[in-house]
Amino acid sequence: MEIKIALAGNPNSGKTTLFNNLTGSRQRVGNWPGVTVEKKEGPLKGTNDVTIQDLPGIYSLSPYSLEEVVSRNYLVNEKPDAILNIIDGTNIERNLYLTTQLLELGIPVVVAVNMIDLVERNGDKIDLNRLSQELGCPVMAVSALKGKGTKEVAAKAIEVAKKHQVAPIPEIYDKTVMSALSKIESELQMQIDDSMVRWYSVKVFERDERIDEFLKLTDEKKAKIEPIIKKVEETLDDDAESIITSQRYDYIGTIVQHSVKKKGSKHELSVSDKIDKIVTNRILALPIFILVMYVVYTIAMGGTSISIGTIGTDWANDVLFGEIVPNFFGGILTSLQVNDVLYGLIMDGIIGGVGAVLGFVPQILVLFLLLSIMEDVGYMSRVAFIMDRIFRRFGLSGKSFIPMLVATGCGVPGIMASRTIEQDRDRKMTIMTTGFIPCGAKMPIIGLFAGAVFGGSSLVATSAFVIGIAAVIISGIILKKFKAFAGEPAPFVMELPAYHLPSAGNVLRATWERGWSFIKRAGTVILVSSIIIWFLQGFGFTDGQFGMVEDNNTSLLSNIGNAIAWIFAPIGWVGDMAWKATVATFTGLIAKEEVVNTFGVLYNFSEVSEEGNEIWTLIAQDFTPIAAYSFMIFNLLCAPCFAAMGAIRREMNNAKWTMAAIGYMCLFAYVSALIVYQLVGLAIGEVAFNFWTIVALALLIGVIYLLFRPGYKPKSEAFDLKGMQTAK
Repeated sequence: MEIKIALAGNPNSGKTTLFNNLTGSRQRVGNWPGVTVEKKEGPLKGTNDVTIQDLPGIYSLSPYSLEEVVSRNYLVNEKPDAILNIIDGTNIERNLYLTTQLLELGIPVVVAVNMIDLVERNGDKIDLNRLSQELGCPVMAVSALKGKGTKEVAAKAIEVAKKHQVAPIPEIYDKTVMSALSKIESELQMQIDDSMVRWYSVKVFERDERIDEFLKLTDEKKAKIEPIIKKVEETLDDDAESIITSQRYDYIGTIVQHSVKKKGSKHELSVSDKIDKIVTNRILALPIFILVMYVVYTIAMGGTSISIGTIGTDWANDVLFGEIVPNFFGGILTSLQVNDVLYGLIMDGIIGGVGAVLGFVPQILVLFLLLSIMEDVGYMSRVAFIMDRIFRRFGLSGKSFIPMLVATGCGVPGIMASRTIEQDRDRKMTIMTTGFIPCGAKMPIIGLFAGAVFGGSSLVATSAFVIGIAAVIISGIILKKFKAFAGEPAPFVMELPAYHLPSAGNVLRATWERGWSFIKRAGTVILVSSIIIWFLQGFGFTDGQFGMVEDNNTSLLSNIGNAIAWIFAPIGWVGDMAWKATVATFTGLIAKEEVVNTFGVLYNFSEVSEEGNEIWTLIAQDFTPIAAYSFMIFNLLCAPCFAAMGAIRREMNNAKWTMAAIGYMCLFAYVSALIVYQLVGLAIGEVAFNFWTIVALALLIGVIYLLFRPGYKPKSEAFDLKGMQTAK
């Protein structure tokens, strides 16, 4: 018989470390059905019939976040055979709040007090036997990081699961509340399993609308229950939910008083607290973080001799995919005397296209490795708090900063980093705006036009970053006023984890999972898109005959460019350069670096340098300054490369939201380019007044209105299982 054990605990309690310790490398990673919350499960090491289900890190079973909804629905509907509740021994009082809720579910519970080594190092003592007596369930000490006690606690969870050893419901509430709960239980008795009647009665007492909907309470039954709740509220002079919360903490306080002894003054600062006085200081925090990230990016992506990531990427691009792989496969194909079509498909379409993307893998892996170390140490949690007060002003969570910072190197890991944001609406908005940040692949576009049209102006290059940041801020303000994103960014209700040395296993596993996800996309989405673009560039009609073409002006891609170039006429892409600009933008969907390479091909240069110095004169002839700036704006803000689109699809886990995100970026880019080209062009005398000038002015007024209009303000918020926001 298969045994399912659910692993539940607060964020930063060491739950993931314990999960990795129990399952090893046999994990299955995916998403919970219909939502973007990550799902991890795997067989217990040394067994085939015990499955460990890692639930999202949560603080309670109240439906305030998508993670809590997912965890609660799993525990209530799936009913695992046992719950292994991991709590942080250094912050036991806060962690026990979830424990008291789990004990009411009628499921066997084993409590694992983690970080026991830190507890002992601090000189504190936890009486595990007394704690077990107070809670009525097994309580064991573990150190997930060092692997101490993990086998024993897993064995105990299996034991209580097999015996179905359910702990007696703890006596948490006073007589007034218990009397009310008993009356509610009698009303619910026939509708639910006896083992869960207490939990359901508490939720009905708290007026949990999801439970009311699930139980399908009749108006008649609600009319009987509501006076019971109101009477308690009047007696205790508080609302029902606050009453339950308060009495839970009173109960927990008593348990801690009996079971835990702290060394010295309770006001004495720990080592972590002393470090935090510096790294989270209001004045020093931001400079320290900038310095830390500067070191990270110097090692991962900087152009210095200590940049491990750049050294690896240069070797991958110049040697592996520049010489070794092409020469190897080129030699094989030549010896086999394959025809030109197949040769071009393999060498230019597959190896050239996919290799261009895989060349970035070393940088991405090094970046992920360093970020994983910072996460495991406990520093990244501090960063979210540091940035929260800044980002909150324009509607984003402090955790949105990390994805955007990562995106300056590459949009793919930036978008993937959004999964650290718990609140679903904040995560979606971060994904929709992270692509605005200029990544390393967009730098050649900036360099090309800054050098060719603006005389190498550093002001133009700097303005690209200003535009990206402005797009994020404007989008944050505008989107937050719509119902789907309305409400305050999720507050930080977590205790900062104690600093500790990183676990090599955790760091390497997290790095590999993120990196492998990127590599898999290179073998799917990017592979297909590269083949399609190669075909469109290399084939066309000549003298009524379809076949391979040497002149790109006669290719299918040029025909497509000419057919849709009219769309971009209002933003200044006109004349001979119109279709070239359109085609370059189109190929930029493979990788933004392709924009410069495409111009090189279209201007009959087989190879160009990264910033396209060889074609500067030709670019300057075709593009006016305002048209060049319009092209820059659109390509910096529009839909990202296929790899990033694949990352958006994975993180959104919903086709409609993916299309909405890509559509929003394209629309925002077009509107921005139109306003700049028409209105700025009119002001400097490069553009004559026309119909599109009126449209641009109307759009500018519309944007200003969206920025300052009153937004949707829900009374309170919850999330359904599809991750879509609804108002209570």
